[in-house]
Order: sequence, then structure tokens, then C-alpha cells
Amino acid sequence: MSLVPRLVRGALAGAAGTLAMDLVWYRRQQRDGSEQSFLEWELGGSPGSYDEAGPPAQVARTLAGALGIELPESSAGAATNVVHWATGMGYAAVIQAVIGRRRNLAASGLATGVGAFANSYAVLGALGIYQPIWEYDADTLRDDLTAHLVFGAATAVAYRVLARGR
Repeated sequence: MSLVPRLVRGALAGAAGTLAMDLVWYRRQQRDGSEQSFLEWELGGSPGSYDEAGPPAQVARTLAGALGIELPESSAGAATNVVHWATGMGYAAVIQAVIGRRRNLAASGLATGVGAFANSYAVLGALGIYQPIWEYDADTLRDDLTAHLVFGAATAVAYRVLARGR
């Protein structure tokens, strides 16, 4: 199969993986007392500025700034969602297109999850959005790694399901 269909299949699988990871984070928020609906939580509310928004919005602001574009503060919520979903889908598209057919399901899921986790800390650390990984406590890293492992597993399963349907 050519590269383009594998990339498209990987991006669709990445959407499934991103949704699965978000459900993990949402469930954790509920456990900690949040009463937001999933849709309210997923859309991230309406941060009033980029300083109030999460790391995906910071990435959007950094990339836009590098291109000489100034994003209005009111776009922080939308930027968070666009970058978050584009990152999950893009990362999965590349990884699954390369390894999705060549490895067993567990290896594919593990590589995708651990790779996304490590890549997040490397890229966001280099951009100054995250601290260096060694400055985070073990609980934070455990929670983030397990969410990324769910992303990887769901992405790998979705990719295999989509690959069988061709």
C-alpha cells in the first residue's frame, strides 16, 4: 500500500487515540471532583488569554509568532483544540504509516504511546513550554505516561481495524 493511504489511516487512528487519551484525562478530572460534561471539558472552556490556556495553545502562539502572525487572545481556546488534535493525528499518521503494519499490535501501541510521551517532553521542553522532564515529580510523569500509553494502544488498534477494512 502506498504512503498516502497509510498516512490518512494513521491520522484517523490518531483521532481515535486522541479521543481515548482525552477520555482518560476527563475521567481523572471527574474523579477529582469536576462536574463538567465531557464536551465542556473537551472544548476547554474559554480561556481569556494564551497565558491562561494549556500547552497546545502555547505551541500555537509560538509557531504563529515564528511566522510573524499575532493571534488574538480570544483564539486561545480554539488554538488549544486545533493543536491538540492535530498533534495526536499527525504524530499517529507518521508513526503508524511507518510501523503500523510491520509490528505486532502491542509493539505498535507501545512505540506510539512512549514515542508521543517522549516527543512531547522533548519538543515542549525545547520550546520552553514544559520544564525539563527531570524536574517533574513521579506522579505527574506516571499520569502523563499512562495517558499516552492509552493513546498509543487505541491508535494501534484503530489503525489495525482501518487496515482490515481496506
